[in-house]
Amino acid sequence: MAAVGELRQLHEEAEDPSVERMAADDEVFSVLLYAEKHASALRKLPPEKRKAAALKRVQLWEYLRERAEVHQARAVTDARAAGAEWIELAPVLAVKVASAAYNKAKRLQAAVLADDTAHSELVRRTPEAVVAAERRLVRRREAEQRAQEAARHRHHLLVPVAQRLLDHRDGLVLDEDVEYWLDEVAEALPNCSTPTQMVGLRRYLDATVRALSKLEQRTARPVTTHDEARLALSAAVECLAR
Repeated sequence: MAAVGELRQLHEEAEDPSVERMAADDEVFSVLLYAEKHASALRKLPPEKRKAAALKRVQLWEYLRERAEVHQARAVTDARAAGAEWIELAPVLAVKVASAAYNKAKRLQAAVLADDTAHSELVRRTPEAVVAAERRLVRRREAEQRAQEAARHRHHLLVPVAQRLLDHRDGLVLDEDVEYWLDEVAEALPNCSTPTQMVGLRRYLDATVRALSKLEQRTARPVTTHDEARLALSAAVECLAR
């Protein structure tokens, strides 16, 4: 973490003789214990820098406290999944009754929700607020799943539509742009399986349809010469509009 590096730099600047014993940057807890024990080593620094070092310690302890709540909440979830009753969780959560254990677990869950959603909106630390936030998270995940399923369905339809248009290429009126984009579709189609490849195929097919539309507008003549090609083009337009 950057704050750990900044704290270490202040100790080095103060010529702390034991700074080499400070733990690595990813061992935040050990770093903080060292900085607390050796705070007097910063006495050579100006007051502003000593204050900055103390503020870095406050910041890092707050980070650890928040992370501890996230991990404790997940441990409670695992304990419940393993069959632990709220009354069994009460003493290990440092409360006396089952209802207090439930309420504390819900308050801890607020930290997990904030961590999982990567969202700037803070979750109020009340059981009611956490339950409401959990419901919002469920709805958001369900909406994301529906969107992903719809995207997979569109992609599933895209391949046969693109193939159909290529199969009736001889019934399309071609100019340089149309021919170029059809070649791109033909090159992308055989190995089109991943989401990224599907996005590329959709882009090439869309460019083909737009090039055909521009050609039709410019010449004021149909860009298909038989019904099969016309239907294939219509299917492509319809698929892209979804």
